[in-house]
Amino acid sequence: MVKRISLLSENSIGKWGKMSVCQMVKHCDLVLQVALRKIELPRINVVFETIGIFTKVEMYVFNNGIPRNMPTFQKLIVNFECDFDVSKTNLLKTLEEFREACEKNRLPDHHRLFGKMTEKDWTFLEYKHLDHHLKQFNV
Repeated sequence: MVKRISLLSENSIGKWGKMSVCQMVKHCDLVLQVALRKIELPRINVVFETIGIFTKVEMYVFNNGIPRNMPTFQKLIVNFECDFDVSKTNLLKTLEEFREACEKNRLPDHHRLFGKMTEKDWTFLEYKHLDHHLKQFNV
């Protein structure tokens, strides 16, 4: 992932979606911060949590990716201008913090959307999320 992130440039163009490359990098950083307990997601109703749990299982069973233009939590939406170099540096730093949290068994045991979580769940879903957005920007 680090190698792929390093291939991004301020001029990278997305194949789909509305985010610029800087916004995408910032968004991925925010999503990783959820796993590090730096961002707390709001409670959702049981219907959406049930859909989230089934989505997690489906991703495991079929090893499919995240659908394009999927809705996300308001706290994780980046619809403002940002500094690409700062955002990229922050993402790489947060990714390293995530790796360390995995090694030290310090990941939460629950996610607002996906329900009960193991380290395997966190690493699988974070990989799928980063992979989705890096493919969006051709890396």
